Amino acid sequence: MSVVKEDSKLSSITETFLESGLDGLGRAVGMLINEAMLIERDRHLQAAPYERTDNRTGYANGFKPKVLNTRIGALDLSIPQVREGNFYPSFLERGIRSERALKISLAEMYIQGVSTRKVSSILEEMCGLEVTSSEVSRAAKLLDEEFEKWRTRSLGKYVYLILDARYEKVRQNSCVVDSAVLIAYGVDESGKRDVLGVSVSLSEAEVHWRKFLDSLVSRGFHGLSGITSDAHPGLKAAIKAVFPSVPWQRCQFHLQQNAQSYVPKKSMKKEVAEDIRNIFNAPDRVEAERYLKIITEKYAPKAMELSKWMENNIPEGFNVFNFKKNHQIKIRTSNMAERVNREIKRRTRVASIFPSTSSCERLVTGLLIEISEKWATEKIYLSMTD
Repeated sequence: MSVVKEDSKLSSITETFLESGLDGLGRAVGMLINEAMLIERDRHLQAAPYERTDNRTGYANGFKPKVLNTRIGALDLSIPQVREGNFYPSFLERGIRSERALKISLAEMYIQGVSTRKVSSILEEMCGLEVTSSEVSRAAKLLDEEFEKWRTRSLGKYVYLILDARYEKVRQNSCVVDSAVLIAYGVDESGKRDVLGVSVSLSEAEVHWRKFLDSLVSRGFHGLSGITSDAHPGLKAAIKAVFPSVPWQRCQFHLQQNAQSYVPKKSMKKEVAEDIRNIFNAPDRVEAERYLKIITEKYAPKAMELSKWMENNIPEGFNVFNFKKNHQIKIRTSNMAERVNREIKRRTRVASIFPSTSSCERLVTGLLIEISEKWATEKIYLSMTD
């Protein structure tokens, strides 16, 4: 039975997911296809690999490589062969309908937390035969293993580190909680940007950020010259503990936003924003500090709380003046992360509430792999020459 008919609400969710696209996840799709074809060959032979049974109708005979061009990119497939030569996977004869079924199965894996019953229905439609829960689990396990390899891959030298977090609703112990998705980005010594890792945690408490940063170091992360992030207390404490000697740049964009909550009148907001912008656009640190003094004195009589806040917080956005001149405009904020967050939000909003931490981490990991692979093909983000 088609899963589209099985649950109209689920159909709406998956269709929305399909409209968002799964570009860049061709490798994961290819893995699912390959696993589905293996299942079909086992059924054709009436025996699992190396199984001794009187019901066996033939023997496996390796694989034949094939590149399948689809709307989600070229897929590298391994077509299972049998010694008798009378087998060909039905998937390759079903064309676009099967491609669509694969997209839906991926969407359901992400959104439903790899629901065996749901994915089994899709693979059954794709293969044309009933699929057991253990076979579905085997296909899902391949995806999780691939994503885990990416999350734990070895790192190298990175000049800059950008840290950020966003929140997703996740069901935990029968309760829905806002879980923190911690993400690290880096710019390597060639000037290319990369997504370094991701972790879904209960919060942004120091213990969670510290564990995440320690994991980067354990994977070979080194050579750091500067860190950019917002000023979340847990994150600041973790950075100080793991990278005590690395200059920390507080995101100037977040500073602008934070300042607005200290402005006493709505009519002053535009003026305050412009003054802070002029401070950050100063040619060097000396000039920025001079202008900050002028601005704090300007607002002291009519907005003392704002003046004190600016005096204590704005200087945390000045470490950027220690970086190369041609790097400053891109390193002074965490806008790189903000753009990725918007893309993650566009994709995750169809899930609304994730059924588990693993399902949330699975979807975000897939999207970050897509972004990371895209960045690898683009021109350098920062020129490392003066």
